[in-house]
Amino acid sequence: MSHTVLATPAVDARRFRDALGHYASGITIVTGHDGAEPIGFTCQSFYSVSVEPPLVSFSVMKTSTTYPRIRETGRFAVNVLSCDQAHVSGQFARKGTDKWAGVDWTATESGNPVIAQTLLWVDCEVWAEYDAGDHWIVVGRVRELSPEGWHSGEPLLFFKGRYRQLSAIEDAA
Repeated sequence: MSHTVLATPAVDARRFRDALGHYASGITIVTGHDGAEPIGFTCQSFYSVSVEPPLVSFSVMKTSTTYPRIRETGRFAVNVLSCDQAHVSGQFARKGTDKWAGVDWTATESGNPVIAQTLLWVDCEVWAEYDAGDHWIVVGRVRELSPEGWHSGEPLLFFKGRYRQLSAIEDAA
């Protein structure tokens, strides 16, 4: 059996981002409470790591000004956004604004914000953190999660640089 080796151009940052934009992902808001106020940021790099023990992970840019405040508390919540929460994602992605303006939330037992109408949420304590280029990879041990009745609706997706919904993708097929 023979194979052909593909010649590809060098991997620069823009080409890398564009290529990986073809991988659909969900959108989350990672939240915490530093004792003074709720804090949070938009994050699309989130995934489950282990069932035993229950671990999840997210990646965050090292330039984030919010994550260091969350790191200091040793705990965080991940809110998976539903399909009608694109505006929440945009609001938490902006710097220098009141990210919580008009956002309803309740607290987990550990005090982390859970955003209303999310698809699901997990509340965690920081388990590990790894240096990964221009990002930190954060692993959290799940201590609390949304009740079964909480899980309804469809996720907000990000694909090819735009927000998407499952129904929009299914209708196009």
